[in-house]
Order: sequence, then structure tokens, then C-alpha cells
Amino acid sequence: MTLAVVLFTQDLRMHDNPALHAARTAADQVVPLFVTDPAIAAAGFDAPNRRAFLAGCLTDLDASLRRAGGRLLVREGDTAEQTARLAAELGARSVHVAAGVSAYARRREQRLRRALGERLRVHEGSLTAVPPGAVTPAGRDHYAVFTPYHRAWQQAGRRTPLPAPHTLNTPKGLHGKAVETAKPTARGLPEPGERAARRAWQHWHTAQYAQLHDDLAADGTSHLSPYLHFGCLSANELVHLAERRGGAGAEAFVRQLVWRDFHHQVLAARPAAAHADYRTRHDSWRTDEAELTAWRQGRTGFPIIDAGMRQLAETGWMHNRARLLTASFLAKSLYLDWRLGARHFLHHLVDGDVANNQLNWQWVAGTGTDTRPNRVLNPLAQADRYDPEGAYVRRWVPELAELPGRSIHRPWQARHRPVGYPAPLIAPGSTGHRLREARGLAKEADLKGN
Repeated sequence: MTLAVVLFTQDLRMHDNPALHAARTAADQVVPLFVTDPAIAAAGFDAPNRRAFLAGCLTDLDASLRRAGGRLLVREGDTAEQTARLAAELGARSVHVAAGVSAYARRREQRLRRALGERLRVHEGSLTAVPPGAVTPAGRDHYAVFTPYHRAWQQAGRRTPLPAPHTLNTPKGLHGKAVETAKPTARGLPEPGERAARRAWQHWHTAQYAQLHDDLAADGTSHLSPYLHFGCLSANELVHLAERRGGAGAEAFVRQLVWRDFHHQVLAARPAAAHADYRTRHDSWRTDEAELTAWRQGRTGFPIIDAGMRQLAETGWMHNRARLLTASFLAKSLYLDWRLGARHFLHHLVDGDVANNQLNWQWVAGTGTDTRPNRVLNPLAQADRYDPEGAYVRRWVPELAELPGRSIHRPWQARHRPVGYPAPLIAPGSTGHRLREARGLAKEADLKGN
């Protein structure tokens, strides 16, 4: 009787899982494995909100595997060592794992290959809809600009989503460890796991997404990002499901999934972009602990910025438009190093993903793939546009709730300054001046945002 091990990483699901499908096809028995690797914590990526969500995802995956006749074996230690040890103990003919894009995932794959040789099977197209490297421009290993990548992506072939296995034959008597629970720092994290993810997709309607995805108060985004990060949902299957729904909203949603694929193919080609400028501007970032602390705490005196930062701290999630605004304020208005902001986001975000987080931060900071690196998102103009009645700010900055309409975005103009709310960290009309001084820019157009 043949046996295969499937190593779960960022693909914690039964549906459309190439590694699981291949393991079940290749052998009579399948051992599903997840390894809790201390290296994740040592690198600073084992944040409380993600750890708590991960525990729930693993519990849900184990329950689904048990319904099919299997179970999830959890072990702790170096992932490559634990996987190779288990394969040797069981005499596994093959070990299956999804391809990753981060430097950690690449090192893990290299060490697995050294330990397992030809028994290792690495499966592309599990974390993204189109695998990194599947489409490339002539003479280059990846696309550095989104629009041509989007065109190529639309022409690329995508595999048909795989069904979840109804039955699994997992040998009895395997010994692992219990899934460790964790206490999040945020309240109200989403329900974890694949079953919750699929319900969330079914209950979310794409029809108004094109009109509402930037509306801060409407909160019309999908909230599926935590499930995508942990692989509770397949990006490939989501594209198929959205295209089946059709309409402008579904098209706009698919475009966001393409952005996700874009960032993954950039990081796959340039792993150092997780911590180093993708395109250096030779910035000499300022250092100001007081300003950094005010930004982290949501006390910059700019209500739209503070609302986003407080939403992040309280929920472990932030609206996409707010992510852009808060990042631009730190990197462009305060001119503080984007890595400080990216690290803070990763500490709180339940969907904290190295590819999406770091490369979006670089896009905003002007060191990444943005073709307009000097773009500055003016927080006041953006607040008027995307939170015109102030409902988003009113929810997250309650000390300003009595200010009517859009006047809430300029509390310094109120006849009576709200008690307990700080004065603006910088002059309201100067957002971006530090960037201009540092880079020698003087065009007023740079302050107007997009």
C-alpha cells in the first residue's frame, strides 16, 4: 500500500487544493501534515491576530478532513526536518506542498528538496490564480508594471478548480500535537476556516463592488483577505466564481485578485523586496519616534488617518482605501521609513501577507512599482471624496462624533475644539512638503492626490 504526505502551508482548505488532490491521486493513503515552525515567530511574523485565526483555520481543516476519513497531523519544529522525519517514519513515496513566493517559502522548499530528493512534489497555482512566472515580458523574469501584467494575465490559461475529496484514507495511530489556541489583540476577528470563508463569499454580493469598494463608510469590500492569506479560499476558484456571476462589480473584484497575483509574481522574482526598496529613490528617511507613535495610536490630528489606524488596532483589519491613506501619510507626509509602517501593519493585520503588505507599502512610498513615485494622497481631499459625510470617521473616532457632516474632517476649524482630540501633527496644508524637500520637488500637483 502506497502512502503520500501532503504538507499544508498557506492552503488550508479542501476545495481546489492541488497538493491535496495530487497526494490523493498518487497514493492509497494520505497523511495531511501541518508544522508549527518557530522560525516564523523568530522572524516576527507570528502576530497574535494571525496566530489566533490560524488556530481556528487548522481546527476547521481537521474537522473537514475527519469527515472525509482523515485527520490533520500537527507537529512542531523546523518544517523541512519534521516533514522529512515523518516521510521516513511512514515510508512515504511522495510529499506534496504548494509553491510559495516568500524568501522563507523558497528556503523551505530548497531544504525539503535536499532532504527528500525526487519524492518532493511542488505544486504551482495554489496561492494565486496565475502562478508567478507563468506570464513574463520579453527578456525579463517578471512584470514591473501592473497594466501590461493585467493584459497578459487575462490571456493566460487558468486551470479548472478541483473538487474537495469526499474520502481520504489516513492511517491510524499517528501522533501529533494539539492545535494551540492564541489570544488575539483585536476584537471581533472573522470566523476562521474554509467553511466560514465559503459562507462569506456566498453571502457577499459583487453587484455594487465597482461603485462601493472605495467608499469607506459603505464598507462594500469582500472582507475575504484573511481567508485568501491562509488559503481557506483559492484565488483561482474565486476568479472562476466571480466570472460566473459577471457584471461590472465582479470584473472590479477580479481586478483586485489580479493585483494580488501581480504582487506575488514581483516578490517571487525579487524576494528582497520584502525588506529592501524595489526601486531605490535613495531616500534618507526621517526619524521621529513621537510622530511614529502618534501615527500608530491613531492620534495624528487628521481624522481620516486616525480612523484607519484605530480600525486596524481594534479589528485586525483595515479598509483598503484607508490602508492607502494611512501609508501615504506616514511615508509621504511624515516622510518616515515605509518599513516601520509595514511592520506595524503586519503586527496587527489578520490578513498580513508579505507580498501584498510589503509591495503595497512600497507602491505608496514610491519605492515600488508605482509609475508615479511622487504621488501623494492628500488626506483631506481623499476624506472628502471617500467619506463625504464623515460616517467612517464618526465610527472610529467617537470624540469627533458631534461635528456635523464633512466638517468632521477638519476639527481644527470647529468653533470649540473637541475635547481629547489632538491638534494636527503637521500643518494641514503641508501634507507632502517633507517629500518635496527631500526629493527636490516643487510641483503643487503632487499634493492633490489621485
